[in-house]
Amino acid sequence: MKFSTFALDQKIKNSLLAIGYENATAIQQQAIPLVLAGKDVMARAQTGTGKTAAFVLPLLDKMLKQDSLAGTVSVLVVVPTRELAQQVNDSFSVYGQYCQLKSAIVHGGVSIKAQLAQLKNGVDIVIATPGRLIDLIVNYDLTMLNVHTLVLDEADRILDLGFQNEMDKIFQLLPDNKQTLLFSATFDDVIFQMSKKILNAPVIVSIDDNNQVAEQVEQLIYNIDADKKREFISYFIGSKNWQQVLIFVRTKQGADLLAKEMCKDGIKASALHGDRSQGARSKILKEFKENKCRVLVATDVAARGLDIPDLDYVINYELPFAAEDYVHRIGRTARAGKSGIAISLLSISEEWLLTSIEELLDCKFLQQWYPGYEPEFTAESNNKKGGEKQRTRKRLLSGDKAKQKQRKYKAKNRR
Repeated sequence: MKFSTFALDQKIKNSLLAIGYENATAIQQQAIPLVLAGKDVMARAQTGTGKTAAFVLPLLDKMLKQDSLAGTVSVLVVVPTRELAQQVNDSFSVYGQYCQLKSAIVHGGVSIKAQLAQLKNGVDIVIATPGRLIDLIVNYDLTMLNVHTLVLDEADRILDLGFQNEMDKIFQLLPDNKQTLLFSATFDDVIFQMSKKILNAPVIVSIDDNNQVAEQVEQLIYNIDADKKREFISYFIGSKNWQQVLIFVRTKQGADLLAKEMCKDGIKASALHGDRSQGARSKILKEFKENKCRVLVATDVAARGLDIPDLDYVINYELPFAAEDYVHRIGRTARAGKSGIAISLLSISEEWLLTSIEELLDCKFLQQWYPGYEPEFTAESNNKKGGEKQRTRKRLLSGDKAKQKQRKYKAKNRR
């Protein structure tokens, strides 16, 4: 379906033509007409399928038709992270380049004075993280009385990060007769409970099976001892000559240490996590996008907000504690229908984490060994009588043969 068939203002269509967008994705085809019709929407689709444009485009159209409210906050978008706030703001800027509408980002980590000055000059759209938004409303009299549309983007992540109290306060301060749009890559019981409180007769849009990843992502699991992971990852990236590799770890300290060690191995790497200032985070991300930095080592704070065009490789140096975060991590690649590779390094202590991921995705992964980095101990050997760790042998799988067996194994074990 082409964007030209939607009942969007010609200024928006001109913006889409200018950036070469012609065909709408599945989520956009279903959500855009509903948003234009004023419906509350609860939408879920895989990351990288165009969820942001699915609400930005129709909201731009609505604001163009409400000239009397120009300069006041008409649309409020609440997001979990600073990076996602920037991404959403960029979308409003690009898709609305001919619309003469003003947007502002408000989040922590930067001076509140500059944000207040921008808001005082009048804006139509505010993209905010919950904490800073509450601060502006309560302590600086930012009014939300003219908000006609509330958007919760990556709603599950907002709750995961512990913003429930802030969100309850925000809901109380907004007009009752607003349109509410809830977008996320995953839905769970907590999300559905929240939707009952804030959505009015919502239309549920579900493009794919819940908690699934794009078919274009090739997922590989390598068994490896924990103390060999760093050596392996530097060797692997170097030997494959991979550029722009996103690596996920669980802790801030782990991100700093891994980036430092990889630099010693001759691979330029930077760490991205919540302890970095906003200026530093923006600079690091900019260098990575511009291929000035080969590897970006990130914690899960970056999993929901990063939008890196043509990112081909994601590596889970450590598996996440929350299985849903696996979906969002590897969702940074294979975006917009493109292909990508996601590699997970599995040590014996992480077997239970992989089991949780397999249960979530309703599949079974084929575990492999990489030649030269075979694990000394496996779950099988550790479970032998008396719990004594013993060496075991398995047939190694590599190359095209491994990929073929991986596909057969996943198809056979899908329940």
